[in-house]
Amino acid sequence: MNDSYYIQVKDEQTGPFTLKELFEQDLDVDTMVLAPGNEEWQEASYVPELFEYFEQQGIYLPTEGNLASFWIRFLAYILDLFFISIVLSIVAQDYVMQLSKSFYAENPTPEQAIERFKYSMALYVLLALYNTLCESTPMRGSIGKKLCRLAVVDADGRRLGVGRALLRNFFKILSSLPLNIGYLPILWNQRRQGWHDMVAKTYVIRRDA
Repeated sequence: MNDSYYIQVKDEQTGPFTLKELFEQDLDVDTMVLAPGNEEWQEASYVPELFEYFEQQGIYLPTEGNLASFWIRFLAYILDLFFISIVLSIVAQDYVMQLSKSFYAENPTPEQAIERFKYSMALYVLLALYNTLCESTPMRGSIGKKLCRLAVVDADGRRLGVGRALLRNFFKILSSLPLNIGYLPILWNQRRQGWHDMVAKTYVIRRDA
């Protein structure tokens, strides 16, 4: 039975390798691999038995089996919102207390309505910057995502750069308006992507999958 692997290095075929020997090679996600039982070469990122290797390198490839559901992502969002609210309550306690009164006012004045809008937009921007910072670090996601064992990655399973993370999170503002409609495709989209994920070409995966 053929259990040998071959790889292409500088357009030259190298091998054969056992799977253990293959792990010792300097593989990249786009390294071309000929796996046992296959007649065609394919990128290493499409070979299931190499997923463990890439995870050891800090690369979490998005697959059908590890894409995060809408509900676990929603839980992570609630945790982040809770965390941000606590921080705001500490650093701007008087302002938050005053603003909360306007939110619960039965007949808000125009000034109170403007304050509500300003606070909401400031919260969106603060969340965008917070998520950008977290996603572009080795955390690969916010504190909420970390607690839920989630990570945000690109199509190759790599950590986002600052630019892509910023693009993703500012498009979240558009996904949130109106009525968070841009998040709903996560419920039925095969790739579990919201509008912001589609634009930035990113995925949210479960680390424990």
